[in-house]
Formats: sequence, structure tokens, C-alpha cells
Amino acid sequence: MKNIDVEIYISQMITFFEKNPKDFIDLVGNIEKEIFYNKMKERSLKNVKEEKDLILSKEQIIDIVIELQDPNLNEKKDDIKNIENIILKTKFGNIFLN
Repeated sequence: MKNIDVEIYISQMITFFEKNPKDFIDLVGNIEKEIFYNKMKERSLKNVKEEKDLILSKEQIIDIVIELQDPNLNEKKDDIKNIENIILKTKFGNIFLN
């Protein structure tokens, strides 16, 4: 039943953006619509599986846009995690391990 709700939600988003193409460009930019809608659907289905609200939050939509704008984002996140592992945080300050 929740999958039907997700389909309805995504179709409403598509209808809104079709009626307001300027809003879509302002939000997403030059990203292809179908790819954006598919990512929204995937994230919404993931929310349902995790028993969260099927409607995406602003942060989730922004994450999708950033992910589509910069496909190397996951690699950058891994690099940041590696850097964080090099820094040892103590009550006396940060210690950089090399």
C-alpha cells in the first residue's frame, strides 16, 4: 500500500514541476527530469522501508540535487572520512597523525 502512496507522491511532484518549469530549474538546474524523479522515488521508498515519512524533507531533496550535480561526491565523502581518521581529537586539542 505504501508503494502506491509513493507513486502518488511522485506523480504529484511531476505534475507540479510540469506546471511550474521555472521552479524545477531553480531547484534542480540542468539535471534531467527523469533521473531526478527516479532518485526521488528511490529515496521515498527507502524512507518507507525505514518507517519514516514518504514525503522527502528539504534536506533529502537537496542531497539528491547535490548528488546529481556532483557524481564524485561519494569519493569526496570517503576522503573526508579518511582525513577525520588521521585527526585524533583530545581534550587538549587535535593531534594530527602522519
